[in-house]
Amino acid sequence: MSFLKKDYREIITKAVIGKGRKFTKETHTVTPNNRPSSILGCWVINHLYHAKMKSADSVEIHGSYEINIWYSYNDNTKTQVVTENVKYQDVVPLSLKDENCIDDDFDVIAKVLQQPNCLECKIEKKGNKVLVEVEREFVVQVIGDTKLLVKVVPSWEADKLEDDDDEIWGHKVSDEELENVKTDFMKKRD
Repeated sequence: MSFLKKDYREIITKAVIGKGRKFTKETHTVTPNNRPSSILGCWVINHLYHAKMKSADSVEIHGSYEINIWYSYNDNTKTQVVTENVKYQDVVPLSLKDENCIDDDFDVIAKVLQQPNCLECKIEKKGNKVLVEVEREFVVQVIGDTKLLVKVVPSWEADKLEDDDDEIWGHKVSDEELENVKTDFMKKRD
């Protein structure tokens, strides 16, 4: 098959030109107003984030969430909820990157695979602070302009390809194969 420039066209299009994924575990220290006796519950809510390109090889995600801890104090006679607003920054390395981009104007899409979630919440050994272990996971896609090289087939050749499709791909069914087709493969209902 010969390669003639006139038979090909360059098409400029937007495509995924980079992908990455990052899982993070982080421990936060929360200081309640009272010395906790026991932890009754912990949850993470109000997660917000945005992503942008940091470098040619990574995406930066800035985000925040609230940690709510329900705890007892005063020898388990009273309860209270403490809320801590946490800000974070994750750098997601791009494991897949297309080097053939046309320009540096990228769109970044970040999706949460694992919302920030409390793995463990425990009272510090000294007893006046609470340690909260949180996990989160992101996947990112970078979209940019790239070029595709497409073979152009004249319409009269394309029509021929469509008509002879079965022969080209070897999908012609013989009479013998048709005779062997079982038509009663479905059970009849009464």
